Amino acid sequence: MAYARAVRVGGVAAACGALVLGCTGGGGGSASPPTTSGASRSSTATADSRSAASATPETDPGKEPKTAAQARALIERVISGPELFGTGVTRATPYESDPAQWAVLGDDCLWRLEPLPGDALATLTRHFQVPAAGAKGAVRLSATVTVHRTALDASWEQARMLEEDLDCTEQTQRPGERLTGLQSLSFARGEGGNTSGDDLLLETGQCVSDTHGGPYPYWWQQAVLGSVVAGTSVCGGRGRSQEELNSLVAEVLPRMLLRAQEEIGSTAGGASPSASATKGGS
Repeated sequence: MAYARAVRVGGVAAACGALVLGCTGGGGGSASPPTTSGASRSSTATADSRSAASATPETDPGKEPKTAAQARALIERVISGPELFGTGVTRATPYESDPAQWAVLGDDCLWRLEPLPGDALATLTRHFQVPAAGAKGAVRLSATVTVHRTALDASWEQARMLEEDLDCTEQTQRPGERLTGLQSLSFARGEGGNTSGDDLLLETGQCVSDTHGGPYPYWWQQAVLGSVVAGTSVCGGRGRSQEELNSLVAEVLPRMLLRAQEEIGSTAGGASPSASATKGGS
C-alpha cells in the first residue's frame, strides 16, 4: 500500500471526459460510481491486467529506475506540487510523508504504518489543503507516487488494494478519522474512460473527522504506468460542492501520469496520455 492510503484524505475525481468516470451533482453527499456491479467485473479486469502490465507497450523497461536513488529522483520529477491543483491550494503540515514507510490495511480495517516492502524502491506522499474561508471549511488533498522494482509488482499493489477496499467499506485512518460508505471500481486501459494508465482504481465514499467534522464527499483515484503507481485524493469540507472538489483534482493524476510517460515511456509503443485529459499542461 502506498502511504497516501494511511492518511486517506481524498479520492476519485468524478469529472466528465478526463481520466476519471462519470459526473456528480452538487451538495455535500458522497459521490456515486457509475455502477455498483462494476466492482466485481473490474476485479477480473485487474487480475487479467497483471500479466499484461509486466510487458506494457507504454513504457520502456530500460528507462525505469533500478535503484532506490533513481526511484526517488523519478518521484521528484513526477509528483504533484500545489501548482497542479490550482489557485488557492497550499502545502499542508506535515507536507511530505516519511519515505521509509507506507500504510497497510489490517483485517480490522484499521490503517497502520509499516516499513517500505522489498518490492518497492521508493514512495512519497505530499499533503495539501484549501484553507477554510468564510462559510466554507478546509479541503484536504494529497498526491502519492510509488516506484516498484517491476511493472508486475506495481500491478499486484493495485490488485491488492482493490481486494482490500472491497473487504473494508468502512475504514479507520487513525483515531478520530474514518471513511464510510466506500465503493471501488477498477478499469484496465481502454475501459471506462481510462486512457492514461495501465490500470485505474477509483474509490468514493465519505470522510468523517472528530476535528474537521463531516461526513463530506471523499474521492480517491490511483493508476499504474509500468512500475510507477500514482494517486490523488480529496476530502471535502463544510459548504464545498462536488463540482468544486472535482475542479481541484480532476487533472492532477493525468498530469502526473504524463510526466511519468515522459520519463519512462516507450518511443515505439502506444500513445502517451491524452493531452486533452491534461488541459492546462503539466
